[in-house]
Amino acid sequence: MKRMFEITNRALTVVTALALAAIVAPAQQPQTLKGVVIKGKTPVNTDVLKVALPKAYETKLGNGLQVIVLENHKLPTFTMQMVILSGGLNAPANQPATAQYTATMLKEGTKTRSGKQIAEAIESLGATIIANAGLSSPTSSIMAGGLTENFDQIMELFADVILNPSFPAEDLNKLKTRAVAQLRFQRSQPGFLAGEMFSKVMYGEHPASRVAPTTEQIQGLTPDLLKQFHAAYYKPNNAIFAVVGDVNSAEIVAKLEKTFGTWRRGDVPQLDLPKVNEPGASKVYLIDRPGSEQTNLILGNLAIERNDPDYYALDVMNQVLGGGSSARLFLNLREDKGYTYGAYSGFTAAKYRGAFRASTEVQTDVTKGSMEELIYEFKRIRDEKTPADEFDRAKRTIVGSFALQLESPQSLLGDIITQKIYDLPADYWDTYPQKIAAVTPDEVQRVARKYLDLTKLQIVAVGDAKRIAEVMKQFGTAELYDTDGKPLQSPAPAANGNAPDAGGDVAAIIGKWNLTANSPDGQLPLKLEIKSKGAEIGGALDTPFGQFPVISASVLGADVMIKVKADLHGNQAEVQIAGKLEGDTMKGSVTSAGLPTLDFTGKKEK
Repeated sequence: MKRMFEITNRALTVVTALALAAIVAPAQQPQTLKGVVIKGKTPVNTDVLKVALPKAYETKLGNGLQVIVLENHKLPTFTMQMVILSGGLNAPANQPATAQYTATMLKEGTKTRSGKQIAEAIESLGATIIANAGLSSPTSSIMAGGLTENFDQIMELFADVILNPSFPAEDLNKLKTRAVAQLRFQRSQPGFLAGEMFSKVMYGEHPASRVAPTTEQIQGLTPDLLKQFHAAYYKPNNAIFAVVGDVNSAEIVAKLEKTFGTWRRGDVPQLDLPKVNEPGASKVYLIDRPGSEQTNLILGNLAIERNDPDYYALDVMNQVLGGGSSARLFLNLREDKGYTYGAYSGFTAAKYRGAFRASTEVQTDVTKGSMEELIYEFKRIRDEKTPADEFDRAKRTIVGSFALQLESPQSLLGDIITQKIYDLPADYWDTYPQKIAAVTPDEVQRVARKYLDLTKLQIVAVGDAKRIAEVMKQFGTAELYDTDGKPLQSPAPAANGNAPDAGGDVAAIIGKWNLTANSPDGQLPLKLEIKSKGAEIGGALDTPFGQFPVISASVLGADVMIKVKADLHGNQAEVQIAGKLEGDTMKGSVTSAGLPTLDFTGKKEK
């Protein structure tokens, strides 16, 4: 799945919030900013971006390993990636985390090195090695990077963890203990609960519904299960090796022959992915969170597979509706109504049908008004053609984002891998700007009517059911659930103020933080600002490639969970910053579904 916040692999769009004139809306009558004119500050170049992307060297070893080398000699560094063409989708239904933990445990020990020795070797080389497999991902990924002068030593270490993992039981048990604690924390977060329910509603028993394993599934993982998954799927004929940086193609192939040439090919179990079925008629799924001062809303439908020709039109439609801070949902619910810190839309597209969704977090007492505005904007983009200036601005934003990421060799390599995984045409990225530019208002209205089907719209709400149940019933047949996903007949008793909330003990993290994330390219400086406005939490994450909004933040004891909304080419991803507070310092990890985890450390500004 093409998921968006991997700073080391994909540069992200900078979208600037635009000033708006205030519009006072009559009570109970949904309005939008149709009369507002957004004026550009600089002249607009209407020429379509034409690109000829650098061509990578491609070959295949005798054992079937596909090789991609993209030379870039600007800096004496490199990033390499081994993509195993099997991931969470290949894990058995009763153990959905097998692929994820197989990847995570690779660095915890090999036949000749302990986890401590691997960590010490990585540190001594100034290198980075990270591994990840999302629960609903078609791939597993191992990435490494560092200085070119250390390439041979890093390559040897990289190969050792891929080819010879030992999956030590003691380290696996420690990992499981941490994971169970993290799962308890996740289940206290309304954003997690909303996303989990939305995936279950969209996909039912399909593997794409996997968001997090249960405690029982985590505890059931054993070294033998991980060894079996590794033996079955980690084969050279089921993998792509890709490298970008200050390297020589011929030398890379020779080193691969030496390091991975003895990796034996073999039969790989084929993935029999079931068809994704429509979830049925529109319905409301209400998760009761007693005492909550906010309502988390997600509205959506099934969308498309990654190679669907409707991708370009859906990309533009999403940009108009909710692709950023200049899109309709943000302008309406935040700038005009003041209901929220942000409202966005996005879609996923994978080997199975992805989902289109809009989401926001609002104060409980404006739940009804927020739902009315969301539905209003869905209807408007279906029923009315997008005005020319708004339409052109959306397309320029998408193409401008694409142009920005061309500056990153890692992004270029990621595009090549995406093209391979999803069998896209060889010239897909060369023609991408022209395909976006060729989208018409008629096509946007067509895909809006096709994929924003209000008769099949699925709605998830997380909040205090005693306060919002009657409101949500106005938008469809409602089913009530507890925070474990179990059906309820009536709302639960009040939590007496003890239930953790997004506005819980957040005073400890309000302010500005300087973070340093460890990526395959070295250390990345990040600036995080957390703001509060009544019960709402907002802020921004500043990266070297742009600024992205914080959509929620919470503190439970010393544990911190911050969620950021990232978007690229219409694909929306929720990025989780999970940390532990120690006074005015914090350390933890940055994660997003299907992407490698980045460790970070941070200090709060005085």
